[in-house]
Amino acid sequence: MGTIVRFAPSPTGRLHIGNIRTAVLNYLFALKSGGRFLLRLDDTDIERSTEAFAEGIRRDLAWLGFDISWQVRQSDRIARYDLVAERMKAAGLLYPCFESEDELERRRKRQMARGQPPIYDRASLRMSGDERARLEAEGRRPHWRFRLPNTESADQLVPLPTLVSWNDLIRGDQTVDIGSLSDPVLQRADGSYLYTFTSVVDDIELGITHVVRGADHITNTGVQIALFEALDAVPPAFAHHSLLVDGDGQALSKRLGALSIEGLREAGYEPMAVLSHAALVGTSDAIEPHASMETLAAAFDFAKISLAPGRFDASELEGLNARLLHTLEHVAVRDRLTALGVGGGEAFWLAVRGNLVKLADARMWWDIATGEVRPVVEDARLLSVAASLLPNEPWDTATWGAWTNAVKGATGAKGRALFHPLRLALTGRESGPELKTLLPFIGRERALARLSS
Repeated sequence: MGTIVRFAPSPTGRLHIGNIRTAVLNYLFALKSGGRFLLRLDDTDIERSTEAFAEGIRRDLAWLGFDISWQVRQSDRIARYDLVAERMKAAGLLYPCFESEDELERRRKRQMARGQPPIYDRASLRMSGDERARLEAEGRRPHWRFRLPNTESADQLVPLPTLVSWNDLIRGDQTVDIGSLSDPVLQRADGSYLYTFTSVVDDIELGITHVVRGADHITNTGVQIALFEALDAVPPAFAHHSLLVDGDGQALSKRLGALSIEGLREAGYEPMAVLSHAALVGTSDAIEPHASMETLAAAFDFAKISLAPGRFDASELEGLNARLLHTLEHVAVRDRLTALGVGGGEAFWLAVRGNLVKLADARMWWDIATGEVRPVVEDARLLSVAASLLPNEPWDTATWGAWTNAVKGATGAKGRALFHPLRLALTGRESGPELKTLLPFIGRERALARLSS
């Protein structure tokens, strides 16, 4: 069977640079191995999941260039979860518990006061049928816990150390002691299911071969492997990548609006800059712009991913965006330049692309070349001479050199004393594109007006 991976966001917020990294790593692995990539919307949290967030996720992935031909929603699969849950209940793998959250919290506090680990003590397994019937008659509805396959002491239902191990594709040999964990709740009292359960059922039935996700899921993986085995299924291979942190070392949150994919798109970043950063940050590869998913996939290797958290640096992304723009051919941006109101064709693009950080900056330089500019006068005498020596049009890239040589001969100015006053007068800026390429777009009439101000 070929490789099948999945990206499984909850539509309870916007995608951000941290969780898009998980999507990118899954996608590149599938692309490199000739496998399939599944988008699964984990939308069983009815109160917080919205169609607007679901559509936002699809829009973000489409903008980034993900080719998604296979999508499922957990809310469409409730009947499947019901069937599996009933089968587990009949087999004694799920057992009912009637404690309220307050009762469980008081029990945890007593355990900690006695120096015991605050895990569920399986008290419900000691209840008689009559006791359960009485609670149900009182209107109590149980939540259902998965009985972890850990060994117990001979005289009571207290879990003893029980290890679940796997070879992680990123982190190597991993072990989780499920004897130190509470039996997880898989079904709430209202009948809804938790992620631990629905994810495993989906991974089995959808044929997921590899689960690539953040290191914050490692403990959960131990529980899920036990659940796979309880359902007589072979667990997929697991790869737990390091998390992204911000400049203060804090894990990135979906509440960081500025770092949402929507926010980055609106800020003018290029999709391949975002993808390149997400794929390469926290790896042994240099963070450099890639023009396509295919080139990123060709270099992809789990062995390159560091175990230490990757650090997201907004300035690094900005630099990466600029470097990507500096390499793009005009055909790749032609329609977007037209939409921005930028003319001049390929010649103008080649003149300004080396000075862009965001594509929208091209409009600024178009306005400088063809619109109104407030000249800065640094050397009035030099500008007066330069104005008198302006050649007639037509102009091309050789015009700048011929003209400045004439001004140099007439004034004796050279180097910065020659070029800086001319740049300030012609563009109003300290720096920018080479004036030999920009001057033809300014034209003689505007140049003369600016030099004479």
